[in-house]
Amino acid sequence: MKLLEHRSSIVTGGGQGFGRAISHIFAREGASVLITDIDREKGLETLHLIEEAGGTAVFYEGDVSQESCVQEMISIVVEHFGKLDIACNNAALSRQMGPLESYTLENFNETLSKCLTNTWLCMKHEVKAMGSSNGGSIVNLSSNAARRGQAFNSAYSAAKSGVNALTKSAAAEYGSKGIRINAVSPGVIRTPGLEKYFAENPSIENKLTKSAILNRLGETTEVAELVVFLASDRASFITGQIISVDGGIMN
Repeated sequence: MKLLEHRSSIVTGGGQGFGRAISHIFAREGASVLITDIDREKGLETLHLIEEAGGTAVFYEGDVSQESCVQEMISIVVEHFGKLDIACNNAALSRQMGPLESYTLENFNETLSKCLTNTWLCMKHEVKAMGSSNGGSIVNLSSNAARRGQAFNSAYSAAKSGVNALTKSAAAEYGSKGIRINAVSPGVIRTPGLEKYFAENPSIENKLTKSAILNRLGETTEVAELVVFLASDRASFITGQIISVDGGIMN
C-alpha cells in the first residue's frame, strides 16, 4: 500500500522547485493533489507531469497571501476530493537581498506577506477543514536561514523564523484534535532559483557544496521525501518539530 493512499492534499507553490517535487511524490504515494501557484504556466506543467505519471491532481491559480484565495483553495479541494487530509505550505517569495539598511519597507513587508502571513492564512483555513474530519498533517517549508540567520537576507530569515514559531505554536494548539504540524528546513538545495544564482556567481557553488558534511548539494526530491514521510502515518508521533535537510550543515 502506498504511503498516502486515499489521502487528499494541498501543495502551495507547487509550480516548481520544492513544490513541484512534493506534489509529484505526494501523487506517486497515492494522494490526490491540489497544486496551487501564482504562476499558471508552471502550475499546469506540474499538473501535466502528475497526470502523465498516472496520478490525480487539479490546479488552482491563486495568491495564498490573500485570504479570499486561500478560502477558495480550500473550497476547491473539498469539492474535488471530498476532504483535506494533508497540506504542505511551501509558497514563498523574497523581494530583496542586501544589507539590512538597504531594505525598503515595501519589500520587507511583502517578503513577510509572501513567506509568513501566507503560511498563517493557509494554516488558519486548513485546520478548520481538517478539524471537520479526522485530523490531518500540515508540513510547512522553512529554511536554515531561520535557524542560523543569513547575512544580506534578513527579511527572509525573519519571515522563516516566524514560520518556525508558528509551526510549534499551532502544533501545541491542534495536537489534541489529531492534527500534526511540523516544518522542514532545507539547506542548500539545487532549485531553479539556486541555479540562476550560481550562473550569476560562479565561485559560490563550490563554496556552498563544501559547507555540507556530505560534500554535495541537496536535491528537491530529498526534501520532498521527508515532507511525504511527515505527512504519512509513519510519522504519527511526530509534531511540533523543525527538521533540517541540509547534508549536515547544521550539525
